Amino acid sequence: MIKTLRWIAFAGIATSLTACATPEVIDAKQMGDDKLSCTQLAGEIQEANEFERKAHREKGITGTNVAAAVIFWPAIIGTYSNANDAIKAAKERKEHLVALSTKKGCSM
Repeated sequence: MIKTLRWIAFAGIATSLTACATPEVIDAKQMGDDKLSCTQLAGEIQEANEFERKAHREKGITGTNVAAAVIFWPAIIGTYSNANDAIKAAKERKEHLVALSTKKGCSM
């Protein structure tokens, strides 16, 4: 019984660590992007920059990452993988928005 409770506690801690440190992966193309004004496109580019910045920060040494490495090391692999996906997605989103901005003749 005690072994089972320890295992449940361990699994709960591991799950909470992996859930806390996952940056959001955004879609590169979103519905309505082609209808955005130049000002809205600039705002969306800034938002994509923020998503990328947050994802880079998650790859650094944070309390959650240190705890994950000590308590449940596979969690850190999941965090880094997710952060890389989020960074890639944010870059693709920016490229898409810049292309739309150029197509519309917006000044950056």
